[in-house]
Amino acid sequence: MITAYQLHNSHIRIHHLSTNDSLPANTVWLDILEPTEAERSWLNRYCVEEVPGSEDLNEIEATSRFYQDKDGLHITSFFPHRSGKDVRNTSVSFNLRPHLLITLRDEDVGLFRLVRNYLKHRYVDVDSPMVVLNALFTLKVDYLADLLEEVYACLERVSEITLQEDTNDETRDVALKAIAQQEDLNGKIRLSLLDTQRSLRYLVRNRRMDLAKSQQQEIMDMLRDIDSLLPHTAFLFDKINFLQEAVMGFINLEQNKIIKIFSVMATVFMPPTLIASSYGMNFADMPELGWSLGYPMAIALMVVSGLGTYWAFKWKNWL
Repeated sequence: MITAYQLHNSHIRIHHLSTNDSLPANTVWLDILEPTEAERSWLNRYCVEEVPGSEDLNEIEATSRFYQDKDGLHITSFFPHRSGKDVRNTSVSFNLRPHLLITLRDEDVGLFRLVRNYLKHRYVDVDSPMVVLNALFTLKVDYLADLLEEVYACLERVSEITLQEDTNDETRDVALKAIAQQEDLNGKIRLSLLDTQRSLRYLVRNRRMDLAKSQQQEIMDMLRDIDSLLPHTAFLFDKINFLQEAVMGFINLEQNKIIKIFSVMATVFMPPTLIASSYGMNFADMPELGWSLGYPMAIALMVVSGLGTYWAFKWKNWL
């Protein structure tokens, strides 16, 4: 889907284009979502170099994600995309030119819909492509901060549940699953923050002379925000590791208690088993076999030996 954002009388007009249409004059932002081969061919008419493919968006080398050619500055950056409860990073390609910003993406990222809504209702005054780029990255940093707060809140709830004395195994299993999910989310947030930091620094290095002071200030504010958020991700990783070890420790304690019970039971029944084994031997010369009280005495010995072992464990505080 091709969407053109045209600057007209100080406000933005949104056009949905087909491959038979031409790019409107004064277009400041050209957004292409899930491009087909026909749409890529259409875009080639406005590019000197080759249009990045889906495989190019997933490259991780710095030279593939940040470079400059005849078409202008190219930046590929991760954007968080929520689908239900799942959050994942999706790559978006930016081609910044003096009077046009071209974005290529394979997924309908929510932050792009939000920026489109801002432009539609004139919440953002757009006079250049750089304004759109700054708005997208600003919203991304804000959203990543919100996700970090969400991770912290979830870990606080897990911590309260985990450290309760009456927590059962089922609850701890749920806590372990939640911890694993938050660890995955925190890793994605950290990756997106680091990627955004590299993108903004590359942008400043290569477009400092073209940026207005207000735009430079916005970028520097975003970089400061990222610098403040990265330690939070490290702190959350430490908290996640602590909670994971705590939950596993409680589970191991419960298992040890069960094993301890079996060990004690085996030890308690060991003397009665010895007595029963002794009188179960088929030797001819066993005086107690002919004694009328032999059987009750053997039963009494087994009971007394078992109870004696049990009370010995209690006296030693092993139970």
